Amino acid sequence: MTANQSENNIARLTGCIEKEPIFSHEVYGEGFYVFIVRTRRLSDSFDLIPVTVSDRLTDIAGLKKGRFTMLEGQFRSYNSVLNGGQVKLTLTLFAQEISFPETVPETDIDSVEMNGYICKPPVYRTTPFNREISDFLLAVNRSYNKSDYLPCICWGRNARFCGKRSVGDHVRVVGRMQSRVYQKKLPDGTQTERTAYEVSVSKIELLEAGGNAVTQEDRKELREAAGSVKADQV
Repeated sequence: MTANQSENNIARLTGCIEKEPIFSHEVYGEGFYVFIVRTRRLSDSFDLIPVTVSDRLTDIAGLKKGRFTMLEGQFRSYNSVLNGGQVKLTLTLFAQEISFPETVPETDIDSVEMNGYICKPPVYRTTPFNREISDFLLAVNRSYNKSDYLPCICWGRNARFCGKRSVGDHVRVVGRMQSRVYQKKLPDGTQTERTAYEVSVSKIELLEAGGNAVTQEDRKELREAAGSVKADQV
């Protein structure tokens, strides 16, 4: 399962900084920070997208609340460990380019294009209003033998198409990054508000396997890898 990894995952985002950066981690002396960008939908609603940026890419002190920014990078995932050992799936736009245009456009950009493999059986269902919906988890390869596991959701005909797919199917997905607030029931019976992040799919197509045909062993590895992904998000 090989592909041009630089083109597997391309994300673009514009919007205003909603929360200023906080330190996340350091790798070989390079500091990484996380901040939140508020991006407008075509409707009156908006999404709050986490962004990870290196202190070598931009001046972290310049990332002030309300400042308009334009970003390009990859939508990535990783498992992070909370206090008490709980593991959560964290999604973030990993910034590879950042700029600060002086003119704010009338509409914001929020787009992601991904090339990956379905690693959990898609869940197809209908809403109480008879709207078709499918959820699936997409494994997207990146450098150094790593992969991102990205929750995706699609509607209507796309949902019906996705519901027929299998683990190991190679697909191309076009959509947008979105945030969604939900209520999670805790073991003691109380509820707490959580935020989930996912890709809202506008286009999905099945790619020809060609020389990259997925073997039964590949499918097994995808299922095992997906089993280690913690879908509960905070």
